Amino acid sequence: MATGPPLPPHPGFPPGIPAGGAAHWWQRKWVRYSALTTLLALSGLVILALVRKQTGTEGFLVGLGLAVLPVPLLVAAFRWLDRVEPGPWRNLLFSFAWGACAAALIAIVANSFATRWIATATADPSSADTLGATVIAPIVEESAKAAAVLLVFLFRRREFTGILDGVVIAGVTATGFAFTENILYLGTAFGTDQLSGGSGIASVTAATFFVRVIMSPFAHPLFTVLTGIGFGIAALSADRHQVRRVLLPIVGLLLAMGMHAMWNGSSTFGEYGFFAVYAAFMVPAFGLLTWLVIWTRQRELGTIRAELPAYAMAGWLTAPEPFVLGSMKARRLAREYATHHGGRAAGRAVAEYEAYATSLAFLRHRGRKGRAGADFVVRERELLHELWARREPARPALLYAARATAPTPPVAPQWQGYGYPAPTPYTYNPYRS
Repeated sequence: MATGPPLPPHPGFPPGIPAGGAAHWWQRKWVRYSALTTLLALSGLVILALVRKQTGTEGFLVGLGLAVLPVPLLVAAFRWLDRVEPGPWRNLLFSFAWGACAAALIAIVANSFATRWIATATADPSSADTLGATVIAPIVEESAKAAAVLLVFLFRRREFTGILDGVVIAGVTATGFAFTENILYLGTAFGTDQLSGGSGIASVTAATFFVRVIMSPFAHPLFTVLTGIGFGIAALSADRHQVRRVLLPIVGLLLAMGMHAMWNGSSTFGEYGFFAVYAAFMVPAFGLLTWLVIWTRQRELGTIRAELPAYAMAGWLTAPEPFVLGSMKARRLAREYATHHGGRAAGRAVAEYEAYATSLAFLRHRGRKGRAGADFVVRERELLHELWARREPARPALLYAARATAPTPPVAPQWQGYGYPAPTPYTYNPYRS
């Protein structure tokens, strides 16, 4: 059983939440939300005008229709990774909007300016384009996307607790960025086909679609996920390790830039350079990172099963809850049971109960490792308060899930001879003492 910081006493009533002081005007949520929404909206309008100007209205619509195809699959994949401790949708919406609007605008403006400056300074437009694609673009684009991860890390710190949070925020940001970039490339390709008369499989649009949407929809997310992993490891570090917390995101960002530069420069490696880099580098890297995030997901479930029994012994949770909350199948059954018997509100309450319990387990794990912040006690009581408020719909659903997923012991074979009957098989009961 996990040991760590002392537990609150047995709950006789919901724990109180200490009242905070009055926030300055710039710390109020509505001020931050208004400023952020205005920034993203303006960026979106500007990027829309720039892309439409370059592709034309018809090219923009074609590019939009084709570029949107991989977006639901990528977002669903990152949301699946986030199911253990699901973050709020507002973080994902912000990340996608930042990537599609702010980061894309920064990249278009900065890349164009840098390429033109290099071409003017060297009087060699061809070299300027190559240098812009292999050096300038990776630095500018990965830095612009990393800004979203940094903002969530700084201003949504309680919701950014580990590697998976960094992977999800970075991946969704890069998905938004790739969405806008694909509109530009596919719309431009369509315009080229309109001028040259190309159509069908041999068209530039079809080739661009195959390379960017079919072969490499994960390219931009793969690059930026390295930055997210750096921030995620930094989030796991103790507050006293300030150097580590600063260096790890920088290392992740540099790795993302390096991988991005190799990908962009693959076309300069010869006729088959792109396919060589894709097969020998991108695919193995994608497989390795996929294994890493799935392994991290399973490890987080193990942390839940290891940390929550302490709260069950203290009376905050019932006996089977650590087992249920550490199993994705059992959690799904609990939500389905609550929705079937109590409606959507009950199902939502159970989902929230599972999320708060998961946050509680991770918080205690950090406290036991000496990595919790100064607000450990306050945060623990807040989470316990949220659990206590949802215990009525959650506990029957969790008990049902525990019974439905409890391991069934093997039945002993019939005894032969001696006139003795076969022993009655033992049935697991999570509430049996």
